[in-house]
Amino acid sequence: MLEVTEEAQKEINSYFEDKDPSPIRIYLESGGCSGPRLVLALDEKTDDDEVLEVEGQTYLVEKALLEEATPIKVEMSYMGFQITSSLALEEMAGGGCGGCGGGCS
Repeated sequence: MLEVTEEAQKEINSYFEDKDPSPIRIYLESGGCSGPRLVLALDEKTDDDEVLEVEGQTYLVEKALLEEATPIKVEMSYMGFQITSSLALEEMAGGGCGGCGGGCS
């Protein structure tokens, strides 16, 4: 359902070292030129959420999204957190740089 790699979990634990723990939401962001993508944000639980616990950290995913996206994997890349899933996000992208008037260069 949800996998958080050891490296990603270390980064999350490091972030919360001097802060009160807060739930982390995994949600689908529209993404602009790059198209939709899964991202992380601090948030509070709603009635539409599935609550997932991994290594003592609480993750929130909207139930409908979780059904479509499972399995979800959170890992680290050279650019930060990367979230992958079973969603076909590339097909939702809408043309990459051409989708924003060719302004990406």
